[in-house]
Amino acid sequence: MLPLAAHPLVHVNASLNSLATVLLVVGFLLIKQRKEAAHKRVMLSAFAVSVVFLACYLYYHLMLQLQTPFGGEGSVRYVYFAILISHIVLAMAVPPLAITSILFGLWAHGEHLPKKLADMSDAARQEFKGRARNIHRRWARITFPIWLYVSITGVVVYLMLYHLYPAAAG
Repeated sequence: MLPLAAHPLVHVNASLNSLATVLLVVGFLLIKQRKEAAHKRVMLSAFAVSVVFLACYLYYHLMLQLQTPFGGEGSVRYVYFAILISHIVLAMAVPPLAITSILFGLWAHGEHLPKKLADMSDAARQEFKGRARNIHRRWARITFPIWLYVSITGVVVYLMLYHLYPAAAG
């Protein structure tokens, strides 16, 4: 039997996940090199790619209501579902983690500051930015590995579902 034909959107989603993975790794390397402006641009790009992915993913599953059965048998089914379940659970955490990390990162650079800081002294604003930087670093240490894991396992699920163990048609 031939494998089920995949909707084109699954390939788009896998490409977006792959791109997000690359951007996350590049952003990580840039901050390790202390290239903060480039890090910021790349991480905001990773977030934008992830938002587009989420929109496509939700459209695929909620609007098109498409589901693809897993074609693997035996122990590989357990491996697949362990990866899939951990991916789904952690994927739900990524948006709030990423938004929080990004917000504190922007505040650390004095961007999009809360309105109440407008009346504060320069010293108070600098203190706030320093605290925001420390908080951003703490959140990023949690956010980055989870976001990276979700991006990578999204591609792994795609490969297992559509290329390695596709379900047979009919």
